[in-house]
Amino acid sequence: PEPPEGGWGWVVMLAAMWCNGAVFGIQNSCGVLFVSMLQHFGSGEDKQLSFKTAWVTSLSMGMVFFCSPIVSIFTDLLGCRKVAVIGAAVGFIGLLSSSFVRAIEPLYFTYGILFACGCSFAYQPSLVILGHYFKKRLGLVNGIVTAGSSLFTVSLPFLLRVLLDSVDLYNTLRVLCILMFVLFLAGFTYKPLVSDAKDKEGGKKGMFRFPPEKKICNFSVFKVISYRIWAFGIPAALFGYFVPYVHLMKHVKDRFGDSVPEEVLLLCLGITSGVGRLIFGRVADYIPGAKKVYLQVASFFFIGLMSMMIPLCHVFGGLVAVCLFMGLFDGCFICIMAPIAFELVGAQDVSQAIGFLLGFMSIPMTVGPPIAGLLRDHLGNYDVAFYLAGVPPLIGGAILCFIPWVHERQKLKERAKPVDGETTEKMLENESALVSDTTEKTVKETESGF
Repeated sequence: PEPPEGGWGWVVMLAAMWCNGAVFGIQNSCGVLFVSMLQHFGSGEDKQLSFKTAWVTSLSMGMVFFCSPIVSIFTDLLGCRKVAVIGAAVGFIGLLSSSFVRAIEPLYFTYGILFACGCSFAYQPSLVILGHYFKKRLGLVNGIVTAGSSLFTVSLPFLLRVLLDSVDLYNTLRVLCILMFVLFLAGFTYKPLVSDAKDKEGGKKGMFRFPPEKKICNFSVFKVISYRIWAFGIPAALFGYFVPYVHLMKHVKDRFGDSVPEEVLLLCLGITSGVGRLIFGRVADYIPGAKKVYLQVASFFFIGLMSMMIPLCHVFGGLVAVCLFMGLFDGCFICIMAPIAFELVGAQDVSQAIGFLLGFMSIPMTVGPPIAGLLRDHLGNYDVAFYLAGVPPLIGGAILCFIPWVHERQKLKERAKPVDGETTEKMLENESALVSDTTEKTVKETESGF
């Protein structure tokens, strides 16, 4: 059905906004938790301490995206509401169980896998459901929704610092469970829009209507060349993307000690990321078709450049400026993911198109931070790690430049096909008419001859 462009959709938007805030607010604040985990679980004798601990937070962020192809299948089977509610419940259990472990290894499962899988099942339906309620305002609504993570990223580091200093790491994780419980309740607002009477009948006959195999795993999205480039270029750009979120707090402690409030950097990232999502989300509504990709190209260029500038900042004010710019273009990259997916594959296939892309994104986002931690353990500082983290976004951005050109050519070919078909059909009609006229004339001449 035609999206209502409002109504109950505004409630859905607020619920999706909380989802983005709860999931990515916790994930983006992992730098504060990372420092606390080093203190609780590490010892000075462990030479690979940063490498081992980084796996907890990077595995968590990676699993959020790695599960996405599976989540998209369940979203198509069960609907957004059921998947979001189940996911929030699993995330709550994973985070609560993490608060009872007393070693780093069990956290790989409870926090890195169980909590993250729950977040993944709660997060992706929040992207899909927005397209059911909005079309003309989709860019703006996505900007508002994704700004939720910025609001939480701004506030959570300070809250976490207060909690960690007063009630330790374990009780801090239990307090964070409140966010997941509210997310569980928010999932119930994802009311599905029934398209026609046939769907209503199907809903009455049975809870589960098993779709055909092609619907379950819709690999047809990979037939779209522009989508294939996008699904390759985005992951290529993300090998260094998550490194600053995990290691920036530790880098500041190594360089400036306890003399500066390192949480201010996450505050800067969060504020400008939120501003970027609102601004560029609205701007994307005015950019036609696949040309929206150029916004992501620009964002990757600046993200890569800012990552390389982190080691060059020998005063804290320089790092603040870098984080302000990085947050702005991080917001640009995030908020137009769903609108671009709608442009490249259409509304019918967008769920699995987003799912496959997020699944591909999981590998670089998981691998990047541990490699940066390994470099820190061996070299004694993060300089090389941040320099290298800036290279993949530049490469990925260059790859994405081809998408608008390829997409336009593909659309021209598709438009040409029906025209050719109609021409052929008309030629056949004319030919058959000519044959029938000739036959009729011959019969008449034959009759007059007799």
